[in-house]
Amino acid sequence: MPGKKFDRSVLARIEIRWEDITMMEVDAIVNPANSNLSGGEGVDGAIHWAAGSGLQEECSTIGGCPVGEARLTGGHNLPARYVIHTVGPVYGLDPEPERLLADCYRNCLEIALANDIGSIAFPAISCGRYRFPVARACPIALEVITGFLAEHRSIRKVFLVVYSAEHFRIYNECLQRFCEKPG
Repeated sequence: MPGKKFDRSVLARIEIRWEDITMMEVDAIVNPANSNLSGGEGVDGAIHWAAGSGLQEECSTIGGCPVGEARLTGGHNLPARYVIHTVGPVYGLDPEPERLLADCYRNCLEIALANDIGSIAFPAISCGRYRFPVARACPIALEVITGFLAEHRSIRKVFLVVYSAEHFRIYNECLQRFCEKPG
């Protein structure tokens, strides 16, 4: 954000967690979905399994989701009220993966804003089966999230939820670098 002073107070609204995203008691969790929203492997499959068959039934009425975009459904059997589905880029296959990944985060936050969602939990979008390097993805996520939170106070808390010790370490190092940015 050239020419803009970085607002460090937004960092207090971001928290990194190493836990099961399906257990998060937040307004919305983000599902790193496939383009037909059919439930798949990894986090996507875990969310569909934990939410129950009602999530798949609702997803089947949406008509899919292109890469970089996002769609909203109910949370069904999850502790979260909503699921925001987004389709991340496949690293090394989709053109402009950095831009598409940024679009995923931005579009999820736009949906949160439009639906009075005050707390949201993001997984490491595209960093599993879609092979986006975590060390490249995390700064993109933080840049989008901090910029959005600086302009929108209604989103009170953003959780970045990871599933491995390595991802937890990388995310914490990346957040620390953000905290050290000149402001």
